[in-house]
Amino acid sequence: MKKILIISDSKIGHNFVQRAIDTFAKDNLYYVIQTKADEFENAPASRFKFFEFDPTSLYKLSNVLKMEFVQVFIAMKNPADIEHTIANIRISKKQLRIIVIDHWAMDLKEYNVVQINTTEILASHMFDYLPNVPVVAQNVGLGEGEIMDVLVPFGSSFVYRHVGVIEQKQWRIVGIYRGGKLILPDDRKMIHPNDQLLLVGEPSVLNSVYRAIKREIGQFPQPFGTNLYLFVDMIKDDVKEITYLVDKAIAVHEKFSNRLIIKVCNPSDLALLEKIKSRRSENIVVDIDYQQSYIEDVVLNDVKQYDVGLIMVSSYLFAKDKMREILFDANVPVLSLAERSIEKIKDAVIVLNDNKDLEKISTTVFDFSSQMGYNIELLKNEEEESSEQDEIIEHYQNLSAIFSKNIHVNFHHDNPIRKLSKRENFLQCIPFTEKILQGKSSTIFSTDIEELYHRLNRYHQLFFPIKI
Repeated sequence: MKKILIISDSKIGHNFVQRAIDTFAKDNLYYVIQTKADEFENAPASRFKFFEFDPTSLYKLSNVLKMEFVQVFIAMKNPADIEHTIANIRISKKQLRIIVIDHWAMDLKEYNVVQINTTEILASHMFDYLPNVPVVAQNVGLGEGEIMDVLVPFGSSFVYRHVGVIEQKQWRIVGIYRGGKLILPDDRKMIHPNDQLLLVGEPSVLNSVYRAIKREIGQFPQPFGTNLYLFVDMIKDDVKEITYLVDKAIAVHEKFSNRLIIKVCNPSDLALLEKIKSRRSENIVVDIDYQQSYIEDVVLNDVKQYDVGLIMVSSYLFAKDKMREILFDANVPVLSLAERSIEKIKDAVIVLNDNKDLEKISTTVFDFSSQMGYNIELLKNEEEESSEQDEIIEHYQNLSAIFSKNIHVNFHHDNPIRKLSKRENFLQCIPFTEKILQGKSSTIFSTDIEELYHRLNRYHQLFFPIKI
């Protein structure tokens, strides 16, 4: 049996001994030294031996230390008594592990002990009760935040999503606490409001996941970034359309309180440039690149520099293969602006398929549509029997109840591209996956609506990244 020595003359020490009594551990034998004998309930004589003397007495303490202990715990009220007791122990036990309750931030480095700083622990525990602060396990695993407990708020982007739909790279949902019970998650389990999620993963990744879980409606373009960004290339964009492009970006900007950065590359028309610069205001910044830099460097650097949460480009630029690759690497939503009016859009349309990514982008669709004042429409082929699509519809209907925003499920029998092509105006919402990076020639025989997005690029299209 392992012998453990406890030296105590404080309430913390008393409670520690009582918890050791209440926690059955048949392999531990406890020796308790007290300056004044105290009463303990249900202390089994076979596992607990009590002594009453002053541990600062080297003679008395050395007699007890003739036994082989694996650890010593010290919980005393006087810092001088603690230091003398440790010094006494070290005379005969140089390597014995000593754990000390420390209220005073004592300097005990020379004694090689483990100090439990009560001030830091209490402050940390109080900090756990702050809203919007992750609770991490400090005494489990590495204690570095690789285990986290997160309460899912009512308007969270994770509410009513299936566990299997949530991309979990370098982290996992390992438990769901609901109604005081533990639910072991599988792919088909759905997350409800006020669930507590037990997460395990890389601490830095978990911090990002925490922010994603806590993100609620009305915060777009968060969590992707803070500001809106329009990219204009005067050589590649149609000069006649650039003015309208700026007007559309400003129309979107007016729905948000965030700044709009208008980035102009390859300035070639001075009159047009002056016209764009005249649109400057407190919340509209015009940034002109006279260096003829690589577009990739310009866009990706600006995303970081300006904390960009939404990129806007012309549909003509978005059709360029290289441009789509750059925008994909930026990992923020991209609004491809067509020639049609942005002010006359009434509906944000999602064409259903079996792709679960449609569930991943749902909260951002609701958030953007709510702020822009759009209706949400799900377009489903009535002849297709699909449990995946039924789950997606269920998910969007649950979110519509949370966000008090109606959605409309439109059933059809036709080719969805042909059906949508007959409409005057709408915004198509699409997951921004690697499918979008394919060239037109490679999708000639495809029936995937996402791969065929370019067939509807006469309309405004919003591409949502699916990574957290």
